[in-house]
Amino acid sequence: MRIPALLLAFSAFASTPLDAQTTAPAPPVAEKHLKNIRQLTFGGDNAEAYWSPNGKWLTFQSNNPAWGLKCDHIFAMEVGKAGVNPDYRPRNISGGKGRTTCSYFMPDGKHILFASTMAAADTCPPAPEARGGKYLWAIYESFDIYVADLNGKITQSLTDHPGYDAEAVLSPKGDKILFTSTRSGDLELWTMNLDGTNLRQITFDLGYDGGAFFSPDGSQIVFRASRPKAEAEIREYRELLAQGLVAPTNMEIFVCNADGSNLRQITRLGKANWAPFFHPSGKKIIFSSNHHSTRGYDFQLYMVNLDGTGLEQITSESIFNAFPMFSPDGKKLSWSSNRNNNGTRDTNVFVADWVD
Repeated sequence: MRIPALLLAFSAFASTPLDAQTTAPAPPVAEKHLKNIRQLTFGGDNAEAYWSPNGKWLTFQSNNPAWGLKCDHIFAMEVGKAGVNPDYRPRNISGGKGRTTCSYFMPDGKHILFASTMAAADTCPPAPEARGGKYLWAIYESFDIYVADLNGKITQSLTDHPGYDAEAVLSPKGDKILFTSTRSGDLELWTMNLDGTNLRQITFDLGYDGGAFFSPDGSQIVFRASRPKAEAEIREYRELLAQGLVAPTNMEIFVCNADGSNLRQITRLGKANWAPFFHPSGKKIIFSSNHHSTRGYDFQLYMVNLDGTGLEQITSESIFNAFPMFSPDGKKLSWSSNRNNNGTRDTNVFVADWVD
């Protein structure tokens, strides 16, 4: 989630030189939890694919140039048709204006929540360039949260507060939206009702809190966060944030109750640990990490217990795997990967049967 959506993270890492991307330093690991892997998109950068309540659709973001796109836009695809019918084209949900990120199905399965800069301009805002060798994510102040139907018609505008509002997801209970906002001066997690009312801040520590999801029963929240501690780190974080930027190089996985209480850090791996999601049991977290990599570009999926023990590597194919999400019935996993891209920079959406 989704951060400047987590796809901006992915876009930054995917823009590394091809010679760096063709090296695969990850140790050989059998992908024993993934069976019947199927590719659903073909071309461009496709990521953050999240399931509909009935498990038949995925909403995702893409910048596929073959579709005339210059930056990320929101689409919805039928899982049973995508990757099977060569003529199949996903539905355009966001309408092609501005830049969009972090989409999620509403409880009725007929509407999709997403963030967009379209109120500020029809064109794509520029992506930031790396500084001093550090990748940067843009925190666009023009991001606001909208709801559209499956035909792309905007039916609700949920935020209009100055500053960044994005990375929105729904509680499994269907009663709360969880999102990241700068409205309090830092990148914190907030909740609101489905109509945008009853806003409540639930995280308060300095650093970028984002990419959050609820547990299957809605009682807990998992997210990734930066936690600058040293004086130089704090100064850099605040200076970048004032410019609408963050450097996503040091992030760890955290869990708290749905109201923000009982906050605890799950991983202490170093480097970038992000894109977390609860295992269907509610007792484990699957996430993306490059902690094992000597070059920084090798992102694999890992799973860990809620107490931080039992770290297990899930993927090993290619050097980018992220944005995992289990289907509502827990039987399938969707994620994004640059496997099977024939040496290009393309990242596509995949789905597999999950085997515990």
